[in-house]
Amino acid sequence: MSQKRKPPTIQQKKEEVNRKAILWISGSLVLLIALFVVLFIVTT
Repeated sequence: MSQKRKPPTIQQKKEEVNRKAILWISGSLVLLIALFVVLFIVTT
């Protein structure tokens, strides 16, 4: 009786994609905050 096991590469790829997504989201958030700060300094 052979058990069907999912290859570990698929799990690894999913984690990699999630890490990339988190990196992109955090990066864009930091950029947005920096942009707001610069605008705030320029306008005052």
